[in-house]
Amino acid sequence: MHVTTFKKQLASVVMAAAMGAGASVVYAEEGPIKVGVLHSLSGTMAISETALKDTVEMLIEKQNAEGGLLGRELEAVVVDPASNWPLFAEKARELLAQEEVDVIFGNWTSVSRKSVLPVVEELNGLLFYPVQYEGEESSENVFYTGAAPNQQAIPAVDYLMNEIGVERWVLAGTDYVYPRTTNKILETYLMDQGVAKEDIMINYTPFGHSDWQNIVSDIKDFGSAGKKTAVVSTINGDANVPFYRELGNQGISSTDIPVVAFSVGEQELSGIDTGPLVGHLAAWNYFMSVDSDANYDFIDEWIEYTGDETAVTNDPMEAHYIGFNMWVKAVQKAETTDVDAVKDAIIGVTVPNLTGGYATMMPNHHITKPVLIGEIQDNGQFAVVWETPSTVAGDAWSDYLPGSRDLIADWRAPMRCGNYNVKEGECGASAGEQAKAAE
Repeated sequence: MHVTTFKKQLASVVMAAAMGAGASVVYAEEGPIKVGVLHSLSGTMAISETALKDTVEMLIEKQNAEGGLLGRELEAVVVDPASNWPLFAEKARELLAQEEVDVIFGNWTSVSRKSVLPVVEELNGLLFYPVQYEGEESSENVFYTGAAPNQQAIPAVDYLMNEIGVERWVLAGTDYVYPRTTNKILETYLMDQGVAKEDIMINYTPFGHSDWQNIVSDIKDFGSAGKKTAVVSTINGDANVPFYRELGNQGISSTDIPVVAFSVGEQELSGIDTGPLVGHLAAWNYFMSVDSDANYDFIDEWIEYTGDETAVTNDPMEAHYIGFNMWVKAVQKAETTDVDAVKDAIIGVTVPNLTGGYATMMPNHHITKPVLIGEIQDNGQFAVVWETPSTVAGDAWSDYLPGSRDLIADWRAPMRCGNYNVKEGECGASAGEQAKAAE
């Protein structure tokens, strides 16, 4: 809730009291609670983000069927930033300043989130970000319900190293901040584990890249040196379809050079023939194949909502499920949608996840998550081959980068800082200020 509408609420409550209203709670706001949905419905990221827009709308519909929130209906306000990173900032400003939404659920790529950051901090909005990312950030106005590197990238590399015996590494990603920062962390981590620099190949391609023949050929050559080789993929969006197709065309099987992906889930696999990809891997915190009652209920609701018996669920959808329910619980706890009240109320909030456990919002605005490694099956699903014995709390700042290992984030009073340097005893610039300075 913005300052102007909050003042209206206070005025209405005072007026009701002056007119002799009883002791019962009066929610003076009228009309719907507006929920902003900021996902690409066109462009290169639509393959991944459209389902997330639908997920939020389904959750809103379900909440309204249960009586809404604070006695009011929820209303989705949907915009399409069209896979255009500067447009994300414009659409976020539209949602907050014009539509006066109380919360935003949105973004996929880190470059789009970085674009939005200064806007949500300037206008004191709330953003729930549902996708795995590179870390190195904690904003007072953002809640990171996807995985940080210690909840996906590091465990995946440990699995490949310890369980499969991988010694040579291809770090292949789309050319933007998430893959570059994640691979910087992974390169440092691998070398700390004794991997030689010449045993690490790094490659970046633009969004929507389609000609993979030469790159896949280079990967094949790199893997022919007599050491077990794997690809760690941070390729995003629709470029994954021709990448995996080319792996199949060149006969690269999972037993030859396994690929572990951080941005490929059930949604992306639904568009390709997965036969040649059987055995390749993905690291997420949820798979549709997870055996839990909560998951089966969610899948049933999704299929009913979409009217599509073949509809699939995936990890970022679960992150929105968790984030939405955390926001609802925090609003109920605060008894208002006022942004500052919700920010304080949400820390420590615990809600069910879809794997049969629970997620808790930590003081650094990251959540607790299990880590799962899944193997691609010929039906486009994943068989879980490894998982952590318990949930892992997300780190805002990596232990493997020199500039980050001394930083912590804690948004509780009195610290209220996203990048507190424990050695220097100082709080740095906000995430939004850093993002703006980097432009």
